[in-house]
Amino acid sequence: MNEVQPIREKRQINAIKKALRGRDLLLFTLGINSGLRISDILALKVGDVRGKDFVAITEGKTKKSKRFFFNAAIKKAVADLIPTEANDDDWLFPSRKGSKAITRVRAYGILNEAVERAGLSEKLGTIGCHSLRKTFGYHAYKNGTDLTLLQSIFNHSKQSVTLRYIGINQDRIDEVYANVNL
Repeated sequence: MNEVQPIREKRQINAIKKALRGRDLLLFTLGINSGLRISDILALKVGDVRGKDFVAITEGKTKKSKRFFFNAAIKKAVADLIPTEANDDDWLFPSRKGSKAITRVRAYGILNEAVERAGLSEKLGTIGCHSLRKTFGYHAYKNGTDLTLLQSIFNHSKQSVTLRYIGINQDRIDEVYANVNL
């Protein structure tokens, strides 16, 4: 399996958003603004997010407690995209087949179909659910978030792991090649 990368350009993020609606737009928006793993996002219920400023979860992978704040983008998406008739105990990302949440496989399909509709398949290639988490980290770092803080958010053991994870090491390598013009 190929390692997925973050979505580095805001214009690409906006193009993908325009290719999504409703539940699927909420999934993308929550993913790129929270840094949560897709398994933790898909486990959310409507009552976990509606009218809230943050959510506290126990991460599925690490079993660690985590509290994350809803930024303005998440709050707007929650307010605008959750159907008013949805009950607090309904899945935030309900499957259209049965009474469960969508699967990771379906989330992957939603993201790649949106990339295709946005005309970004050649530029981005295949993105994965993990691209959402990496996109959050990449843009947080580029906006000046301290690397130590990102390391803590992602539960990484070393800063070098975090840099590689969010694609910064490759960016730095590319800059070296681009700037050596002998």
